[in-house]
Amino acid sequence: MSEQANTGRGGAIGENIRTIGYALLIALIIRAFFFQPFNIPSSSMVPTLLVGDYLFVSKYSYGYSKHSLPFSPPIFDGRILARQPHRGDVVVFKKPTDNRTDFIKRLIGLPGDRIQMKDGVLYLNGTAVPKVRIEDFVERDEFGSVIRVPQYRETLPNGVTYTTLDFQQNGDLDNTDVYVVPPGHYFMMGDNRDNSMDSRVPSVVGYVPFENLVGKAEIIFFSTDGSAHFWEFWRWPSSIRWNRIFMWVD
Repeated sequence: MSEQANTGRGGAIGENIRTIGYALLIALIIRAFFFQPFNIPSSSMVPTLLVGDYLFVSKYSYGYSKHSLPFSPPIFDGRILARQPHRGDVVVFKKPTDNRTDFIKRLIGLPGDRIQMKDGVLYLNGTAVPKVRIEDFVERDEFGSVIRVPQYRETLPNGVTYTTLDFQQNGDLDNTDVYVVPPGHYFMMGDNRDNSMDSRVPSVVGYVPFENLVGKAEIIFFSTDGSAHFWEFWRWPSSIRWNRIFMWVD
């Protein structure tokens, strides 16, 4: 009787291990080929994405490269089932200077484009991108004081519109040389123009190879103001930004 009981317990443990293994395999497949969760740790994409946003990135949008898999194993080069990104997409990519760190920015320049910033205005192939002042972006600092930041609506040639911030007139990145995007590469910029290390800074990001694209940001599934971590569910009622949950990223 004791041996039968031990055998039953051993079988149950084995079944539990197999179930966990199957679940991990399914999660890995979903993460590698369909959707991967990311959280926003910096303010470079404010006001589109806020610190504390959690979002899903579609891995299939641009096809698959080695960077689609965890730890970017060097098992093949290029992309499989490649699909070209569109100007204005919000993209997660591996930073070209280390091929390891995940960055998220907006795709501004396609291969062959000429990009320049002049007096805070974005120029694309010699033409100024329309920039219209809208209501200020309002936030509070760590001391609770209200900060108002000039906010603008930009519209790209393909009709994609989005908002940008301009914390500082004539900031370090408000006037640049002309960048010519090489074949097979893309030019990325943060919507928070004065607080974004992006393709305007070659030593940090520079031009992003097609192979380095991880996926397209799709939808925010959770958002907290920073006063609680994702797993601190008992603090959610006071920290969750309810109005951002299930918001599409555009």
